[in-house]
Amino acid sequence: MPLFVVEHTHPAEHCPAKNPQHAAGLLAIINNAGQAGIKIHGDAVTRGQHHLYIIAEAPEEAALQKYLAPFGQMGTLAIAPASHCEQVVQRGGC
Repeated sequence: MPLFVVEHTHPAEHCPAKNPQHAAGLLAIINNAGQAGIKIHGDAVTRGQHHLYIIAEAPEEAALQKYLAPFGQMGTLAIAPASHCEQVVQRGGC
């Protein structure tokens, strides 16, 4: 399955973690991704920056975009195709 790096940002004044309903819904998206055929390898939010990063595998970028659309409704959502470091080294570069 293709690998992707996802970046979500939102303004501090609209941080979804401040709203219990939004926070629970967004956590459910991350925690239930497997049910949609998406594998989340990891997620992290930079402290005080309101940036969420996700490393995920999905059948295709469009499926990941659709599944993570609620994050885009809270701010920005950028998805980039990616490779594991080992694959980059094996093919001789990025």
